[in-house]
Amino acid sequence: MVKSIEKKNIEIVEEQIDEKKQEIDYNTREFTIEIVVDKYLEKDDDDLSEIYVPEYQREFVWDTNHQSRLIESVILGLPIPLLFVAEMQSGKLEIVDGSQRVRTLAAFINNQLRLVNLRTLDSLNGFCFKDLHPSRQRKFKNTPLRMIVLSDKANESVRNDMFDRINTSSVPLTPMEKRKGIYRGDFIDFVFECSTTNQTLIKLCPIGRYFQNRHEEAELVLRFFAFSETYPKFRLNIGDNSPDLKRMGIARFLDEYVMCKNNKFTEKEKKQKLDDFEKMLGFVERTFPSGFKKRHDSDATSRPYFEAISVGSHLALKESPNLSIRGLWRANEKNTESQSFQIPVGRYQTHKPENMLERINYVKDRLLSHG
Repeated sequence: MVKSIEKKNIEIVEEQIDEKKQEIDYNTREFTIEIVVDKYLEKDDDDLSEIYVPEYQREFVWDTNHQSRLIESVILGLPIPLLFVAEMQSGKLEIVDGSQRVRTLAAFINNQLRLVNLRTLDSLNGFCFKDLHPSRQRKFKNTPLRMIVLSDKANESVRNDMFDRINTSSVPLTPMEKRKGIYRGDFIDFVFECSTTNQTLIKLCPIGRYFQNRHEEAELVLRFFAFSETYPKFRLNIGDNSPDLKRMGIARFLDEYVMCKNNKFTEKEKKQKLDDFEKMLGFVERTFPSGFKKRHDSDATSRPYFEAISVGSHLALKESPNLSIRGLWRANEKNTESQSFQIPVGRYQTHKPENMLERINYVKDRLLSHG
């Protein structure tokens, strides 16, 4: 028989509940889509927007179909999930949950998204925002969005706990976690070996709290090998209908790359890839003030930033093996991003092949021009 809980213990529980509930302070706000997009797009002198996406969420993963479906839902007047943001001491709002939605709305209003594959409003297929009737444009912009705002009164531990609960309440496997279980072979083993044993990588690539213990380091290593090998077309040469980034999207393209390498990964190729990987890391450590981070005080590594620096550095070293950089950063600069060096990482469609190519070539060309 289970021993009954003592009255004293019940009182302790109630006291703890009351204490912890007082630490959580939040409210609900409502803005129109136009205001949210304006607050997201307008930047201050520190390159931060009033509503901004933190570094660990910089990758934009929704494809055009997914974006179009959200726009269709807004036009139909269907309910949109609440945004979850945290108010910082500066008064700015950091997006915790909803960055894909905000970026989609911004892309549409700025005519950078053309609607495709709609079923309910199929007459809208092919439309950009500017193609809508002016009255429909106003109605779209005036649609309200609700958000839950965690107050800046909440201390850091409460804030982190809330972030963790939002992002892990029902945790799907990350693509890398799936690959580890599904695509077993010598190459995927090699990727995980590189990601766990190389101390330089660990030092240069801090992992944000949401991706810790989720094989994010392996995801970054895989992207380096895949994009450096398939540059500049980002296409696998395995037949007439070869997988490519543009047609498949990034997750599926990386899956296909892993399967391809698992089937024919030789010791010779392993040695070459390891050599390329270690040379690239050594060069980044010597050259970039903040490593793979944009700023020296960042606590997370942006995937698009990592891809640009790692692949761009690798390509520069292929052209100039003894490359040594002079004059690209001033001696007292701590941040990789400076007035003279700004990698073009956009707010959305970060993995369109042309955008990938632009930022990788930017890094490569800047390094070679200062070598």
